[in-house]
Amino acid sequence: MSQAADLRARAEDQASPFPSLLVGAEHLAATVMLGDHGRRRAGMGDEFWQYRPIHAGDEARFVDWRRSAKSDTQFVREKEWQIAQSVLLWVDSAAAMGFSSDKNLPTKGERARLLAMAITILMLRGGERVGLTAFDAPPRSGEPQLMRLANLLSDEGSDADYGEPEARGMVPNSRAVFISDFMGDLTKVEAALAKAADRGVKGALLQILDPQEEAFPFDGRTVFESMTGAVRHETLKAGDLRDRYLDRLAERKDRLQAIARATGWQFHTHHTGDSAQAALLWLYTAMERVH
Repeated sequence: MSQAADLRARAEDQASPFPSLLVGAEHLAATVMLGDHGRRRAGMGDEFWQYRPIHAGDEARFVDWRRSAKSDTQFVREKEWQIAQSVLLWVDSAAAMGFSSDKNLPTKGERARLLAMAITILMLRGGERVGLTAFDAPPRSGEPQLMRLANLLSDEGSDADYGEPEARGMVPNSRAVFISDFMGDLTKVEAALAKAADRGVKGALLQILDPQEEAFPFDGRTVFESMTGAVRHETLKAGDLRDRYLDRLAERKDRLQAIARATGWQFHTHHTGDSAQAALLWLYTAMERVH
């Protein structure tokens, strides 16, 4: 094979996850027909939003006399609030996100990237600026930013077992989305959200789990091993661990909920065996709640 052909083959190999991620995200975003995100509020703008009855304190210059002439009530013509907002994403790319308990299920990482790109599409189309919480992709609007984020999210993951939220590039008074299994050190999550709170950033924590991680269906002799192989535990009585595991998982979720509540964030757990549309709808509405 010539050098040029080899280069092209390697380039196509690298790019292959990129278009499939975009296609899947476009399809998912299209199922959530909620209109423009983040803009359907009264304020300064050019596009008409709604008529409403006049309130005490409204200036006469805002009255729409043509609409008011059709009834006994005076109406004010409101316009959309069109100040673009910044939304920052952190999508866990650690080795643990590569886990799937069934070949018919996506990995946690695949589902996380799909949801990240789908919410990106919805927000960009709503006039928002979207970027990553790291410095390599500051928030921008438009189709080129969508392509850039898809490319970055398609890159190979980290060698670490568990991810740590990146918060250095968060823009003050913006919103953020963290997507992870959050099975690593939760003090890192606390630190990231504390930094976010200092900058006036609110957002959503979306925990992605495989159904097997929620149910712990193991019994008898079982070998548990992390995705990198760095952690390994063998037991002859896996069933005896079930209650303790489920208790610790519940404690972890409670702690994540408490961290989110203390900093004005939203928290939700999504399983890869469930509908991606339901998770996207939760993310979308969560972004509205943290405005």
